[in-house]
Amino acid sequence: MVETHKILPAEFGRVGVMMGGWSAEREISLMSGKEVLQGLLDAGVDAVGVDLDLDTLRAMKREDYDRAFMILHGPGGEDGIVQAFLETIGVPYTGSGVLGSAIAMSKFASKLAWRGVGLPVPDWHVVSSAAEAQSAADEFGFPMMIKPSNEGSSIGIEQVNQREALVPAFETAVKYGEVLAEKFVHGRELTVAVLGGQALPVIEIETPREFYDYKAKYFVDNTSYHCPAKIPESLARQCQEIALSAFDSIGCRDWGRVDFMVDGDGQPWLIEANTAPGMTTHSLVPMAANEAGMTFSDLVYRILECSMEREA
Repeated sequence: MVETHKILPAEFGRVGVMMGGWSAEREISLMSGKEVLQGLLDAGVDAVGVDLDLDTLRAMKREDYDRAFMILHGPGGEDGIVQAFLETIGVPYTGSGVLGSAIAMSKFASKLAWRGVGLPVPDWHVVSSAAEAQSAADEFGFPMMIKPSNEGSSIGIEQVNQREALVPAFETAVKYGEVLAEKFVHGRELTVAVLGGQALPVIEIETPREFYDYKAKYFVDNTSYHCPAKIPESLARQCQEIALSAFDSIGCRDWGRVDFMVDGDGQPWLIEANTAPGMTTHSLVPMAANEAGMTFSDLVYRILECSMEREA
């Protein structure tokens, strides 16, 4: 996987690392952005951090930055809004475009697209009330998942194990907008990072918590990661192939991550795609890249290269 750099650092011009934003994932985006900025500087790129808010966005001009490294998480940054603005003012950027970002941000839209092309997704319903969540529970049974359709980092997600917990879980999720009730998949949690059209080594995640939630992702040290995953090679290849198909089918590009649950029969189920996943010290994409022989600096440089190669 390791490649020599095809593009010299000076060719990128001045790169603004877009971080922060105004979503519930602002804190994580700032953590990711700090790491990305340092990685680019270590590689000799003329990079500067941009703590993005509505004021800095309005003030941005074409001459301020030659290129943007997008490491905004969640709505207002990972959903195509900032990407559309950058296209309007003519600033090229890393990662997925407007459409791919918007579809991936919506768990509902991405699941519809994946089911439409025959990829495996757990059954789900959009629920607009606690009563509809109760009806979904009657169909799926317990445990089941209640989650916001348009948030990342497991924000607002609850594993509901009994009926008494269903209404509080719905009330938490609905604070973030549209809510999905999803059939629970018992099994192993896997993730596949995508970089420049290739799938990186599969990672298996094990946590003593009920599921890989916000705290398990960023703030505790008892989550275990196995890279490469301790699974048969045939299953690893299958997950990588599905990940690439899932990424392409919703119009994503350059880099990202696709998450799975694998049930007891060895069937992978698509959970979600992330177009600007975390790049913190706990994050999965750097872990997979390291297994493929890349340093963190190599990884962020390669992501930047992908944005320029699309212009050729």
